[in-house]
Amino acid sequence: MPAPKTEEELWQEYKRTKDPMIREELILMHASIVKYVAGRVAISMPPHVDFEDLLSYGILGLMDAIEKFDPNQGTKFRTYASTRIRGAIIDEIRHLDWVPRTLRQKAKALEDVYASLEYKLERSATDKEVAEAMNISMDELFKLIQEASTTTLVSLEDVWYLKDDSDEVTIMDMVESSPEKGPDVLAEKEDIRNILVDAIDKLPEREREIIALYYYDKLTLKEIGKVLNVTESRISQLHSKAILRLRGYLTKMNGSLL
Repeated sequence: MPAPKTEEELWQEYKRTKDPMIREELILMHASIVKYVAGRVAISMPPHVDFEDLLSYGILGLMDAIEKFDPNQGTKFRTYASTRIRGAIIDEIRHLDWVPRTLRQKAKALEDVYASLEYKLERSATDKEVAEAMNISMDELFKLIQEASTTTLVSLEDVWYLKDDSDEVTIMDMVESSPEKGPDVLAEKEDIRNILVDAIDKLPEREREIIALYYYDKLTLKEIGKVLNVTESRISQLHSKAILRLRGYLTKMNGSLL
């Protein structure tokens, strides 16, 4: 009886033969990635979004990742697939358009206030300064930030267009290499990546820490709350503020690259 093939051998054989049986084996082998990514996405979802739907969207992302993955590039499949799976889920959520237009408008207004204030102040705006700029109370501001938290799921998946709209990239794409792109696009992505790093560096310390723990260390908001010894709802609020600041800053700076 022949010894079971290693994962590397499976990849090489699948890329050579496109055998559907091997593809099925690769899907089963990596199905846990879908569950992990869908679980992280589900945390920020409204109650009516079904977890099984997220899993089905994620499976489509996994299948797409298997087709496009190049095992000879030296990238770990889990890293590559996680981004593609998350992207597939986000695309379907966007398609369903579950965020009310009025809420998106409120979030955009808040984002614009952060961008304008922080550009003028050359530092992070305080809650009091943001509330005064919007002519609302602190309680109203906190309520607005909480409502806007449902829009921040897709925050780092926002699409930026490069090269006169002939190419596109998401902010999450910027944290990984992209061998499929030409050198000109890679150079442009590097410029945007540098802007992203600068934007994160400008965040208040606690918000910067949450961004690192959530997007780089892959902790859930609940896990971050335990690490920082604060409630999950407080972490959610700080995460939302960080994303609103980043989106405002990146949107403003994006114009200088296009």
